[in-house]
Amino acid sequence: MTLPDWLLPALAQMSLLAPGAPPPPAEPLAGGVSSDIWRVDLPQGTVCVKRALAKLKVAADWRAPVERNVYEVEWMRAAGAIVPEAVPKLVGHDPDSGCFAMAFLDQHRYPLWKAELRAGRADPAVAAAVGERLVRIHARTSGRAEIAATFATDHIFHPIRLEPYLLATAERHPDLAPLLRAIVDTTATTKLALVHGDISPKNILVGPQGPVFLDAECAWYGDPAFDLAFCLNHLLLKCLWTPTARDAFLASYAALVDAYRRGIDWEDAAAMEARTARLLPGLFLARVDGKSPVEYITAEHDKDRVRRVATALLRGPPAELSAIADRWNKELQS
Repeated sequence: MTLPDWLLPALAQMSLLAPGAPPPPAEPLAGGVSSDIWRVDLPQGTVCVKRALAKLKVAADWRAPVERNVYEVEWMRAAGAIVPEAVPKLVGHDPDSGCFAMAFLDQHRYPLWKAELRAGRADPAVAAAVGERLVRIHARTSGRAEIAATFATDHIFHPIRLEPYLLATAERHPDLAPLLRAIVDTTATTKLALVHGDISPKNILVGPQGPVFLDAECAWYGDPAFDLAFCLNHLLLKCLWTPTARDAFLASYAALVDAYRRGIDWEDAAAMEARTARLLPGLFLARVDGKSPVEYITAEHDKDRVRRVATALLRGPPAELSAIADRWNKELQS
């Protein structure tokens, strides 16, 4: 297989491959829309090399600074200091080329949570573990000035999260635009903890020692409600992907909320939940009408279900996250 021209120099720069050494076996990995990812079999072990892209692989013109790679590495270091089992081992970093290398985690021992959910294997215990690890990272980084200074990444978070999800959706829904823009304003100005920014089942491995978080290139010191809402959103949407597992998805949603809520110690838990409940419907709508729609909701009937529920919840946001799941379940039963 022809290797990309950046890979061998990056491996050499990270001292993972001797200059002039023969090219190692390597293959591209399926991943998200924002990076090139390669598995590389080195003599000292298999690694995963990731390189950020300036233009994301979506139909819309969606661009983001490639320096986000640096913050992803810093997030791995910060989170790994709190929950070592929650991140892959970092083995090299070449900021000049926008690359880093981490230990390769085999899918047989570390299945992707998204694949498990697609197959209907929605275990509330896994969701609870996700919530417990996530809230530990938020709690241990809250109020830390050095973390806030390291992750002052509004210039990245806005173009890679707030604009393509909420503001792009506002353009599609002028009647909801004031509500969505107000949510953006609240999210952008709430500075409380280290946010991963892409807590999605496609970025979570179900490991033997618990969930492992990947793809923290949206890392930002801001509102932890974004991480919680982003993940819960996927559990709701999966009800349309694998309808037979709807009850398990909703049970997982509840388990994640409960586990997360027990760990909130940086602010009033009810206030945090209400802010998340206000944000979640905007993200829900964004996954059908934003710049990054989920690939598995294709039928207009299903998109309209999302739009109907999201619109009602945006106009009358509940204080509790359980009310969102109840409203969605009612829609699905109709």
